[in-house]
Formats: sequence, C-alpha cells, structure tokens
Amino acid sequence: MKNQVVLITGGAGGIGSSIAYALKDYKLVITEYSSEVLNMTVTKMKADGLNVIGYKNDITDEASLPALFDFVLQQGELKGVVHTAGVSGSVNDAKIVFDINLLGTYNLVEEFYNIAPKDSVIIVLSSMMGHMIPANAQYDKYLLNPKQEGAFEEIARYIDGSADTMYNFTKRGVLLITKDNTMRMGKKGARIVSISPGVIMTPMAKKALKEHSEIMKATLDNTPLKRYGAPEDVANAVGFLLSDKANFITGTDLIIDGGITGSRSSAF
Repeated sequence: MKNQVVLITGGAGGIGSSIAYALKDYKLVITEYSSEVLNMTVTKMKADGLNVIGYKNDITDEASLPALFDFVLQQGELKGVVHTAGVSGSVNDAKIVFDINLLGTYNLVEEFYNIAPKDSVIIVLSSMMGHMIPANAQYDKYLLNPKQEGAFEEIARYIDGSADTMYNFTKRGVLLITKDNTMRMGKKGARIVSISPGVIMTPMAKKALKEHSEIMKATLDNTPLKRYGAPEDVANAVGFLLSDKANFITGTDLIIDGGITGSRSSAF
C-alpha cells in the first residue's frame, strides 16, 4: 500500500484527519481551502509519521479539479478518493451549503470518473439527515444534477430559507449521486460508496452540544447504542471500504449512526 495514493478532501477536519490516521499505510494527499490550516495539519501529520502531502483546493471551483487530480496521479497509483469536505447549516447561508456539499460533490465525482483507474474507489460523505428527506421527483432531479439551470432556486423552494434544511437536502443528493454513478463506475472497474454518519463528536458537534443541548440529548436518547459517534467510527469504516476486502461493495450507503436511522421510519 505504500505506493498507493489516497486523496482526502477536507483532510484537516475532525473526520477527515481521523481518516488520514486510519489510512497511515497509504501515501496521502489532503486538501483544504485554507493554506494556513492545511500547512499546520500536514506538519503535524508528518511529525506523527504519516506519508502525506497537502494541496490547497476550493472544492467549489470546478475548473481546479483537473489540476488536483493531475497532482494526485503524479504521486503514485491512485487507490481512492475520500470526500469529506463540506459544511453544516451553521454557516447560515443556504447557497454556500448547496455549492460546497452538493455541487462540489457532483463535480468531484465527475472528475474522478474521468480518470478512475481499475480497482479504485470514491467514498463520499452523506449524512443520516439525508435519509430524512423523502423522495420527490420535483426536487430529486435537481439534487441528482445540481448543475442544471435553476437547480438551487428549485431546491430552495422547499427549505423555507433554512441552511440546516438545505444541508439535509444536499445530503440526500449525495445518496442519489452515488446510486446514479454505480453502473458507469463499474464499467471502468471502479467503485463508488457513500457513508452517512450520525452525530460524530468532532469539534463542530461538541460546539452544537453546548449550544443545542436539548436537541443533542434528544438525539442521544433515540440512539439505540446510547452514545455519540467518534471520528474513528467513520475512519475505520472508510479503511475497510477502501481495501480490497470490500471490492464487491459499490453503489450503496453505509449508515454509521448508532442505529438511530434504522430505528425510525424513513421515506428514502
């Protein structure tokens, strides 16, 4: 695995960095929007023994993606992409949530498809909240292809101005994009899988625990395993899905939420 390369978008985040450490046997390329954050993260990871290199990238800039993948391919044999870059509704801007979480994912998947070598895999992060949005032909066609003219405006009709609700819609979009790309990825011998985390105790979730304690407690009370998730819970699953042990798994979503989604009815 030392000569195999894995690209991790959002590699400085709570989940992204945990994934990097779980994939320490690979050569890693991590991206971040902020040069300062990227450099600090790479320096620490190198000090901890990881074979890692940083690449500054704005996931919303479609034109930058070919150069990103050219850089990744120069590092060695591409084993996979783990797409963790994203924002929550706390940014209070539905358009930013749409652009980063949905449009950014769509563009990254498209670019991966263009270069995907046989036996490679792209793992994209959805959320348990994506499973809470029911199927609807009117908005699903825009979630599936957010590059369509008027896509944001059409989806915005259903969110009542809420960036949090837009977050949920974008994560349903990630699920739809995963399924829609399964067959064409398979024709190249490549795989695509999504992961839907529940409440994972990243710095962002810890902040939410302080600011929205009642909501967080209600979530915990309804979680069958009676605990919040840890970044390692997601990272360990990524390690498996990236490995050859999972080479017959594609086009599906792995929910890592302590059982809360499965314990309630879902219209997805």
